[in-house]
Amino acid sequence: MAACGLDFGTSNTTLGIADAASAKLMPLEGEHLTIPSAIFFPPGKASLIGRAAIEAYVGSEPGRLMRGLKSVLGSPLLEETTPVGRERIRFRDVIARYLGAVKARAEATAGQGLDTVVHGRPVHFVDGDPAGDARAEAALGEIARSIGFRHVSFQFEPIAAALDYERQVRAEEIALIADIGGGTSDFSIVRLSPERHARADRAEDILANDGVRIGGTDFDRRLSLRTVMPLLGLGTPMRRGDLDVPTGYFHDLATWSSINRLYTRKVLREIEEVRRDAERPDLIERLRTVVEAERGHSLAMEVEDAKIAASGEGRGAIALDWIEPGLAADFTQDGLIAHTDQLSRRIAERIGRCLSQAGLKREAIDALFLTGGSTGLPHVREALVAGLPRARVVEGDTFGSVGMGLTIEAARRAA
Repeated sequence: MAACGLDFGTSNTTLGIADAASAKLMPLEGEHLTIPSAIFFPPGKASLIGRAAIEAYVGSEPGRLMRGLKSVLGSPLLEETTPVGRERIRFRDVIARYLGAVKARAEATAGQGLDTVVHGRPVHFVDGDPAGDARAEAALGEIARSIGFRHVSFQFEPIAAALDYERQVRAEEIALIADIGGGTSDFSIVRLSPERHARADRAEDILANDGVRIGGTDFDRRLSLRTVMPLLGLGTPMRRGDLDVPTGYFHDLATWSSINRLYTRKVLREIEEVRRDAERPDLIERLRTVVEAERGHSLAMEVEDAKIAASGEGRGAIALDWIEPGLAADFTQDGLIAHTDQLSRRIAERIGRCLSQAGLKREAIDALFLTGGSTGLPHVREALVAGLPRARVVEGDTFGSVGMGLTIEAARRAA
């Protein structure tokens, strides 16, 4: 039996195995060290995870896709059920099935069982709710034990990233670690050095921890609501004139963890009733088309791809001709910034909170270490750098730093 570090992320997952001599991330899908946090349930067949799950869904294979699973931790959704074929499965059990498959793949590759795990966790699963935060960690621990881990402990994800970064540090420094992921943005201020790296107890080196439940999926959601959902009727009036079309359908459709709520006959009947009473029934017909075809996740993926294109190339687009001939949504970098600037500023505000918690001035930070996929958004990065203009900016492994740090921590705890 061996120890491992498990970074179960909103968007991607990694698992590393540790022993006395080394710590390394395991390939979880072909040669890939990261696997999308996605699971697909085809009728009458074994579930698929990762890229295979997404490919089956995009290829129009019948079944149910689920992504953004981590975001239900700390919410009432965790204990709710969702229809999968002829049965209903709790979201808690969906997460267990996904993580169990990840664990089994790592064990098969390593040729040994895994009974000890250091699980990554955000600084806050839930903002401003310590009791809810504790419940979320407890639930993740229960899930880990249900899939065969006998010894389960946790480490904050930005602290794990700091342990990975510390391997390249040559002299003592104070670093602010910014882990901007799919579901949360987490920060730590840590004192690092080659000598300190060998210490088992690093409590005195952790100067501050803070975080906020904002990540890449929130940017996707905001863009979807501002750019795509109006094409499906969001913000249009009912014929009565004093009411708009109900907004709940659109918010669920723009939120990864809520999309599956729409895939019921009851919701389709409701949407049809709305269509009959709407001032623009043609737009509600578009909404009905998306829900009836169960293409909400496809739409969310296209929004994510358009966001990435707009942030890197200045422009992105979504072809929606599968809903209606000629229909499309255009994204620009200026629009991306305008629609999500408030989110980027709320993330960057955490730097000031960390500095206050540590009792440090901005000038005391030697390095700003960036990891997590959402650090690739230019205005997010600019907001972070502006908060620490004198710090050296260090690029981490976008999707692997946290997992590697958790594996290093697993080796220490198992020693």
